[in-house]
Amino acid sequence: MANENETLEEERSMKLFVVLTRTLEAIKKKIEKDIRSHGLNPTEFAVMEVLYSKGDQPVQKIGEKVLIASSSITYVVDKLEKRGYTTRRRCPQDRRVTFVTLTETGYQFLDDIFPDHRKAISEIMGGLSTEEKDALIKQLKKLGVHAQEL
Repeated sequence: MANENETLEEERSMKLFVVLTRTLEAIKKKIEKDIRSHGLNPTEFAVMEVLYSKGDQPVQKIGEKVLIASSSITYVVDKLEKRGYTTRRRCPQDRRVTFVTLTETGYQFLDDIFPDHRKAISEIMGGLSTEEKDALIKQLKKLGVHAQEL
């Protein structure tokens, strides 16, 4: 009997994994469409959003926060700099460190598009009630902590 229960639990876990993966893909697709409608790719938007919410950041820290290699961050920052959205400045205490800063143009751009982006995310998540969102946030955090501890 325990073996049958284990098998059912494994099947349920597999189904949960598939449902989570498909759900995340559907959500990401819609959010990426919104981001691209503003003339950015998801990585460019992620870099700008980090700078917008956290302030000036060393190139290496941006890579850690948006989960991409620092060489890729350099390329993205180059593209954003050419568009006038970011600028670089050397750290006066450690010349090996380069900070990336949003320009006034970058701040204005995000000030203009961020409210619509928040609305788009809210619409995408609109399939759940407030209570369901709160419960799901709690459950997903619990699942994430458990996965990290394994």
